[in-house]
Amino acid sequence: MLTPRLLLVAIFCFVSSHATAQFYAENSTVIDFDSKLIWYRCSLGQTFNIDTGKCEGAAVKLNHDEIKIALQQANEQMGGEWRLPTRKELEGLVCSECTPPKINVKYFPGTENEPYWTGQRNWISPKNYWSVNFMTGDTYGRFFPYQKLFVMIVKDK
Repeated sequence: MLTPRLLLVAIFCFVSSHATAQFYAENSTVIDFDSKLIWYRCSLGQTFNIDTGKCEGAAVKLNHDEIKIALQQANEQMGGEWRLPTRKELEGLVCSECTPPKINVKYFPGTENEPYWTGQRNWISPKNYWSVNFMTGDTYGRFFPYQKLFVMIVKDK
């Protein structure tokens, strides 16, 4: 028979293990079971080292024209239909209890403490695109497509 204390511990262990079950790392990609997406683990400009589990090289900031070229290259080199994430998809990576960067660095080790592009226009100000800032975890719709921000890419599972 479980005492109230043991029951509480059992519930905590179940909830804790369930909370981390959103992601599954598979070499250079992460499967997000909640959103049914596959993420590249590193920021564009970096490559994932399977032996060390870290991203190597410098992340690069790109504007939207440069991102189109980078996505073509990613599709050719890695296969699939890589794209920019939507606002909701990128916000789904924010870890509010994490210290900056506000993302689980176990799965996304190369994330910078700065804004990252989404592929979604701001419906209030259509000249601007949404971004998610992994320094704060906040979302902003104030960047113009000619500005350069960091980039994460995703594809549908």
